Amino acid sequence: MANKIRCAHILVEKLSLANEIHDRIAKGESFAKMAEQYSIDGTRKQGGDLGFFGHGEMVREFEQAAFALEVGQLSPVVRTQFGYHIIKRLA
Repeated sequence: MANKIRCAHILVEKLSLANEIHDRIAKGESFAKMAEQYSIDGTRKQGGDLGFFGHGEMVREFEQAAFALEVGQLSPVVRTQFGYHIIKRLA
């Protein structure tokens, strides 16, 4: 599992909302609670947890941002064809 990482994400449609959520998490609000409240994808019920994944399993922009993170670190807002993501590396 050395080349796999575990991340959670929050996916929203608007950049302004993504920036607001990012700021709130950076100030100490719960990533999982923000995911449950705002994320528009199916991982919202798990607090945004995507589980473990390796290279080539996610879209390029998402993957590049996720693999650049240290464990516990929050990404800047990342745009993909699905919308705007905030990614947190869990493991």
